Amino acid sequence: MPVGQARMPLFDHIGELRRRLTIIVVCLLVATCVLYLVSPTLILFLVRPITAYITNDGAAITNLEQLNAVIVSLDPLGGFALRFKVSIVFALLVTSPIWIWQLLGFFLPALRPEERKWVIPTFFAAVSLFAIGMAFCYLVILDPAFNWMLAQTREFATVVANAPDYINIILLFEIGFGLAFELPLVVFYLTIFNIIPYKKLRASWRMVYIVLMVVCAMVTPDANPITMLLMFAAMAALYETSLLISRIVLSRRIKRQRLAEAGELEEDEGADGAGDGDE
Repeated sequence: MPVGQARMPLFDHIGELRRRLTIIVVCLLVATCVLYLVSPTLILFLVRPITAYITNDGAAITNLEQLNAVIVSLDPLGGFALRFKVSIVFALLVTSPIWIWQLLGFFLPALRPEERKWVIPTFFAAVSLFAIGMAFCYLVILDPAFNWMLAQTREFATVVANAPDYINIILLFEIGFGLAFELPLVVFYLTIFNIIPYKKLRASWRMVYIVLMVVCAMVTPDANPITMLLMFAAMAALYETSLLISRIVLSRRIKRQRLAEAGELEEDEGADGAGDGDE
């Protein structure tokens, strides 16, 4: 990663930031234009977990012709807006290594040497957790979420599969779960940098779980209790895992500090003994 100098004039910093933002914008534009050409296939991929709730007979949809026969768009311009939205979301995901790398390259000079060692692990952990969250939503959440939502309407009305509405809900679910799965990083750094002590987080688990329930209710775009409970279970498991990792890291740090202190005491005692011998 190209890293700028830590100390530069203000206008040099602005020029550095402009250069990196230009790289990010150009990469996003190119990726969005390329993905726009295949956006119908991306839409087919997005709706695949819920195709049983789009067709009247619950049959699977495997190609664009079948999707075109059962899904509608009520707005003449809705197709363009939807394809562009899907393309830019996928472009952000595809180019995430580039724009995250560029942002890290800009802020890295401001970090101390002992802080820089956390940058690369944080980058890979953040990307991995976001991908795991989206995969969890895609494979586990979308099916029961749409099953519950559509069941509330089909008791008194026929549901028309409007493409923008369905895709927008799916994207909200995916992004919400991806962001929610970043919780372990937040908890880890709160404890490692002693912003909130580990013992306090461990002792306040009831309050933390209540906060997680509130977050689940805010992040999920529907009022589905099944979705909220599944998300809460996943976030609670991630929270406990992050506390366990923090405890392991902190215990090793405390052990190293104690060994270092013991070594300093031995050196001081040896120096005192040598001084007594000289007398």
